Amino acid sequence: VLTPDTGVVTLDGDPLGTVPRRALARRVAVVEQHADTQVDLTVADAVRLGRVPHRRAWSPGTAADEEAVRSALARTGLTDRAHRTWRTLSGGERQRVQIARALAQEPRELLLDEPTNHLDIQHQLDLLDLVGGLRLTCVVALHDLNLAAMHCDHLVVLRAGGVVAAGPPRDVLTARLVADVYGVRATVTHPDPDGRPHIRFLGTTSTHH
Repeated sequence: VLTPDTGVVTLDGDPLGTVPRRALARRVAVVEQHADTQVDLTVADAVRLGRVPHRRAWSPGTAADEEAVRSALARTGLTDRAHRTWRTLSGGERQRVQIARALAQEPRELLLDEPTNHLDIQHQLDLLDLVGGLRLTCVVALHDLNLAAMHCDHLVVLRAGGVVAAGPPRDVLTARLVADVYGVRATVTHPDPDGRPHIRFLGTTSTHH
């Protein structure tokens, strides 16, 4: 949404600034790293917020809106929590509500900023399995290289705001890249049948700043 200092952000070749805001809101959904609310919404009402781009101002929800909400709750395993309130939810449940809200938008692209932050290992894996099963283009910011290797089809490694490497995980995540970008010595193996890499960290390098 923000205008970049340099370059241009495009969606299907069109500069983002030329795409009407409502059209963009129907097309692209965002799941932020932290979400909170001063209003103690129910899970269902939080998910209904995803329908706002599809409704005219002050108009009531339609049958299609409610079906999109029901579907989003079901896909994220939240149907039985629909009437729970936000403050009663765990961190993992709140992240799933955020994803359900995004799915209720019926987007084609889903952007997620550190969605596994503050989640335990089981919830990290559950959430990324959920995201990986969506029939959407998902762009995820992750710091955990092994999670990225397990769940992503294409990686882009950034350093100081620039792209260092991009491609399939097995091509991108090498011991040399881990040392150069992160200043960490590591061994990289490919134990999975599909060739996805696994990184074992050995310690920091003495030359990295």
